[in-house]
Amino acid sequence: MKDLFHEEKEQPSALDAQYKAQRIAFAPIIFQAARVLRDLEILRVLHEHRDGLDIAGLKRETGVSEYGLEVLLETGMSADIVHREDSLWFLTKTGWFLLKDEMTNINMDYNHYVNYRALFHLEDCIAEERPIGLKEFGDWPVIYPGLSSLPEKVRDSWFRFDHYYSDSALKEGQSRVLSEKPGNFLEIGGNTGNFSISLAESSDDIAISLFDLPEQITLVERNILEKGLQDRIATVAGNILDEEPLSGEWDLIWMSQFLDCFSKKDVVRILEKAKAALSRRGRIMIMEPLWDRQRFEASAYCIINTSPYFTVMANGCSKMYSFADMEWCINEAGLVISEVVDELGICQSLIKCESHGE
Repeated sequence: MKDLFHEEKEQPSALDAQYKAQRIAFAPIIFQAARVLRDLEILRVLHEHRDGLDIAGLKRETGVSEYGLEVLLETGMSADIVHREDSLWFLTKTGWFLLKDEMTNINMDYNHYVNYRALFHLEDCIAEERPIGLKEFGDWPVIYPGLSSLPEKVRDSWFRFDHYYSDSALKEGQSRVLSEKPGNFLEIGGNTGNFSISLAESSDDIAISLFDLPEQITLVERNILEKGLQDRIATVAGNILDEEPLSGEWDLIWMSQFLDCFSKKDVVRILEKAKAALSRRGRIMIMEPLWDRQRFEASAYCIINTSPYFTVMANGCSKMYSFADMEWCINEAGLVISEVVDELGICQSLIKCESHGE
């Protein structure tokens, strides 16, 4: 497998390697200082003053004390967020991305509000394979039943993160579904229902159903009702890991950013359950951000480093999978991969599976 992070790169000197190690050791401090530089409008003010500002000017513009500015700016300087020339401070390109880039801001808010405190429990979560960090917000065994009950900023950051990556591929995924011309369609793990709603708005020819946990179905039904699509989308509340089989015979079963919420053993169980519910010519489509199918190192970096969220917050036993992982699960479930399409939206891959070769 190609190593995205070390391919064709020279080994660093011992001094450079030591410096990289210190950057990791102080990374939590850098993260919070960067976030506060953003949230206290310091980065915005520097962006608006391209000729630079001194501490007195920044104090006047932001209301932050001289002491606070010195602490934050000097830490920001060490991380190439800002730089100083004589007494003037300037925004760097890295600082611009922290201020203006949507992906960076969504990732930062997600890690601050959702993950930061929970990650303190990472070692125990690894040992016990359960999301002990979730106790920072509630006493649910896994996060999914508690999503609608999370504190507002935590919940909003979670949904913004989830939707940013999945919705970027929504139209392309929808086009792929329509090209299959299914008579009926089942989405498993529909989250807020965006995909099924969009599909219903685009086609009157498909009978659409959505399966999810009861707590999520309540939210989905509210969204479906707001769109006036209650006669087009049927909902089914349940737990996919229950022993009961899925009812019906489906031409197409769709799962988007769903299987990464389960352990490999449970992914196989879910796929076996879905396979048993397919019509004779039925297909399963899986859309996932697979880290070893990414074009850019930054994409793989973001995907891989989402895995500890699953460890400390979600369920303690799942992760962001590689294609090799997903292929193994698909084969174990007795399915055949007939097509793989990469680079949908920001980072998604689409795997089409069948219960037999064609």
